[in-house]
Amino acid sequence: MSFMSYLTHLECSKCGKRFETDKLQTVCDACGKPLFARYDIEGVEDAVSREELVGREASMWKYWELLPVKDRGNVVTMGEGWTPLTSVRRLGEAVGIRDLNIKDEGVIATGTFKARGLSMAVSKAKELGVKRLALPSAGNAAGAMTAYGARAGMESYVFMPVDAPMVNKVECQIVGAKVVLVRGLISDCGKLVSAGTEEMGWFPLSTLKEPYRVEGKKTMGIEVAEQMDWELPDVIIYPTGGGTGIIGMWKAFDELEWLGWIGSERPRMVSIQAEGCAPIAKAYAEGREESTFWEGAETIAAGLRVPHALGDFLILRAVRESGGLALAVSDEEILEAVRLMARSEGLFACPEGAATLAALTRMVDDGKVDRDERVVLFNTGTGLKYTDLFEVDAPVFDKDERIDYRSL
Repeated sequence: MSFMSYLTHLECSKCGKRFETDKLQTVCDACGKPLFARYDIEGVEDAVSREELVGREASMWKYWELLPVKDRGNVVTMGEGWTPLTSVRRLGEAVGIRDLNIKDEGVIATGTFKARGLSMAVSKAKELGVKRLALPSAGNAAGAMTAYGARAGMESYVFMPVDAPMVNKVECQIVGAKVVLVRGLISDCGKLVSAGTEEMGWFPLSTLKEPYRVEGKKTMGIEVAEQMDWELPDVIIYPTGGGTGIIGMWKAFDELEWLGWIGSERPRMVSIQAEGCAPIAKAYAEGREESTFWEGAETIAAGLRVPHALGDFLILRAVRESGGLALAVSDEEILEAVRLMARSEGLFACPEGAATLAALTRMVDDGKVDRDERVVLFNTGTGLKYTDLFEVDAPVFDKDERIDYRSL
């Protein structure tokens, strides 16, 4: 079976200006906003039906016709995508939801959902002749980019806050990337990447500053639709830093409707942030279309420590158009949710993923989610990357010491 991408052009998500796809593009040169990949939907409709997806490879690349890489030989992959959507009944009972499900991105390559976007972006960069990549990152995106960059034979440079998780620094260095640590936030790292672009000749893969990471992330939405037999859930709760995932899924739902694979119904999209860095939640509460820079950003959930998102207006648009909301939870609530998720279901979620459970608990208490609604939480990574947040409280015995087992 031969597969073909039906990518036609790029389009500014704000002003609608069109751009070519056969050369490197960043953001709109008219208004500075993110570019979206657009497809020949009629061509896709003629080429494949949703029934024909059954039996294709169990990865995000099964949706080839709706993806931007034209030559399959340019795909840089480690099997990312098609992650489990698991019913979690015991956890649902604990928080008062009958039909609760978790989309677990922690089992994906490099341990987080960042693999989807970076696999797509690196693949398209390879197709367009890129040899050197750069990225500002709170940690996990850097780990994914450098892994895929190594697999593609590219040079990778990452700029991370000095207090980024150690595991991310190690995984970047182990694959041969150049790691630069910055005393500042991811926004400060981004300025350094931009400043070095002309001198170093690298292509920056910053969130939404190139058009293709979002195309990898949108496959999460297509997968949820397919895994639920093309009936979308009532509510999707998603942790939001740069927001590429929620933006991508909202884009995917439109494309699926245009194809006739789903109807016009949409889940309520709920954007979750940490109280120590909540620019989207603040903008939502204040009724604004864009956010303002969050000063003094601080949270244990490194992926949520994004003081300003380029795609803020797209996140807020998806939330409002869906009848959803944006809210922030405390670090204490996040840690408690990590423990509850693990004890109820054996799932060790990352803090960002656990933030969705903390938010759901509050929403149920506030009557914003009904007990009988179908809810999907996104765990965006494995908790094994965050073991430094926890202490082990266990008794210690000498090997020959007599143990009173009933006291354990």
